[in-house]
Amino acid sequence: MRWSLYLRLVVLTAGTLLPFFWMMVILGHRRQRNFERVFFFLCLALTCFFGSSLLALNAELYYGTPAQGLLRFAWTFLCLGLWFIPSLVVHVHSEYASVRGLITGTRKTAWLMCAWAPAILLAPFLIGALRSSEALPFYSPSERLGMPFELWLVLGLGLGTYWQWRFKRTAPDAEQRDFHKDLQWNLVALTSLLIVTFGFRLFYIGADIWGSLIVMLFALLPLVGLITQVQRFNFLQIGSQSNLVYAVFLVFLALLYLSFVRRASLWLQPYLPPEATAALLLFLPVVFLEPLQRVMRRLLRQTAQKEVDRAQKLTGPINEVARLGDVGKLRQFSEHWIKEQLQLAEVRVELDGAGDSRRTTDRSNGGAIETFDISRGGQHAGYLQARAHGAMISGETFVALEFLCEQLPAAFDLCRLIEEKLQLERELAERERMALVGQMAASISHNLKNPLGSIKTILQVQMESAELPAALRGETQMVLDEINRLSAKLNQLLQFSRPGVRPSNKGDRCNVVSVAVSVAEVLCREADSSGVSLELAEHPGVCEVAASAEAVNDILSNLILNGIEAVGRSGHVTIGFHCGAHACTVAVEDDGPGLTPAMREKILQPFFTTKPRGTGLGLAIVTRRLEELGGKLEIDSPVSDNHGTRFRVTLPLAAKEPQS
Repeated sequence: MRWSLYLRLVVLTAGTLLPFFWMMVILGHRRQRNFERVFFFLCLALTCFFGSSLLALNAELYYGTPAQGLLRFAWTFLCLGLWFIPSLVVHVHSEYASVRGLITGTRKTAWLMCAWAPAILLAPFLIGALRSSEALPFYSPSERLGMPFELWLVLGLGLGTYWQWRFKRTAPDAEQRDFHKDLQWNLVALTSLLIVTFGFRLFYIGADIWGSLIVMLFALLPLVGLITQVQRFNFLQIGSQSNLVYAVFLVFLALLYLSFVRRASLWLQPYLPPEATAALLLFLPVVFLEPLQRVMRRLLRQTAQKEVDRAQKLTGPINEVARLGDVGKLRQFSEHWIKEQLQLAEVRVELDGAGDSRRTTDRSNGGAIETFDISRGGQHAGYLQARAHGAMISGETFVALEFLCEQLPAAFDLCRLIEEKLQLERELAERERMALVGQMAASISHNLKNPLGSIKTILQVQMESAELPAALRGETQMVLDEINRLSAKLNQLLQFSRPGVRPSNKGDRCNVVSVAVSVAEVLCREADSSGVSLELAEHPGVCEVAASAEAVNDILSNLILNGIEAVGRSGHVTIGFHCGAHACTVAVEDDGPGLTPAMREKILQPFFTTKPRGTGLGLAIVTRRLEELGGKLEIDSPVSDNHGTRFRVTLPLAAKEPQS
């Protein structure tokens, strides 16, 4: 009997400390997820159940006949803890099923109602047990709560067994599958033991102490198994917070040792004063400092080697992607790779001048956010921002991120060098190709313009002759129109082949408004013949840009003509202006069918056209001229109602002339 008493003392102590340990881990982790919150309250219920039983047992050992108020206090918390255990077991499994995506919406609501409805409906049994004036059965408290509660307890564990079977079937890897399999059989054994225990009490009056001890041991096994799985493969993503788990564990060891010191002082009180015993035991760990230092040195060496290997494993794939020469792809891969390997909620990498500063970190799911400086040769080169799943980033993860921040600049520099080399190779190939195209265009234009000019002159003379028959006059005019169209195409070829000169070399300047007005006046006849309305919006009158009138004329004439050809009859083309502090923007907008995403990718390429008679050089000429002038072209399409296209040309303003 004495052995069973001490064994019960050990089991109740373990039952109090294990769930309390997980409560501290969850409080320290502080992950913003319902599963952890419900699991916290399940551990709280277990702590109340085991802790109250432990309190009653210690009171019995210390006082012999404990005070009734103390027993009533322990009984109240024991009943409350036990009462909520089945509901919390079903609830925590429902939340984990929701995390795994097995239930959502109304099905989850139904499971939550199933979890808490019995606890509410059977509340009178709980009130009756709390008000009971009979002897309090701490060895079998469920007997006082009534048979309906015992059936609900068995059913709740049975539902937990069902969910563990579901989790095992849908586990993403072998480790989690084995964990859920062990937990499933543990719940099967626990449920079976409860059925046997409750059935035994129906036929034999009295509580079986050994049976209750076995039931409590099986109730603790899932918490022990959870510790091993967290450490083995980071189950629930708590393993990434190893320093938190170790810290809580060491605090518990220290508390247990202090408790042992106090109890040993009481045991040795007949032989030594309690203060002397406590002093001896408190200084006893000093003897183990040297062996502990040796063990810690070996562990630290192993940890350092492990972290170096881990960091090399992280940087290897990053360097491989860097050799592809795509900085954007490298940044995306680095963020995803670091996030996956270090079990972080989110990772963001930004290098100065190599990223979009408008990107923001998603903080909707909470979690600690740490920012690490990325430096190159002691100079700031950017930052790495990491968000943990819980309240803090673990020490080993922190060190790994610091090491990565030392390696990332080299990877990005390598990527930039390769990217610049590839870009130069592409530009050289493009320039060689365009040089051949330009030579060909100049040769074709030169060889065709003179014959076309002669033919046009002869036909114009014939058109002026009164003797030309009326039947031939219409056909002759048609030939003249085609010659004019062909001349326009040849002019485009000449524009494309003719190299431009940057305005900074010549100091050119012009009034962009007057150039736009003159271009609109020239092209209004083309617009009228096509049934298109060409409108000039309100303009500032004078807006001088750092470009020659010829270059601006090339740009605007191609854009306006492109808009006229894009819209059908009764269409509209509008020219608008906006003069800012440093640049002037001219917008050419039409209400045509707009551009598809595939067209937007190719529309600026030379010789790409969607028109039956187009050359595909208009926008290419615009792009080339803007590059020469230091301007830029922006395309918005569709503009409204899935129709329309807006080309916005931005040109730098000319420097103000000094006043004499």
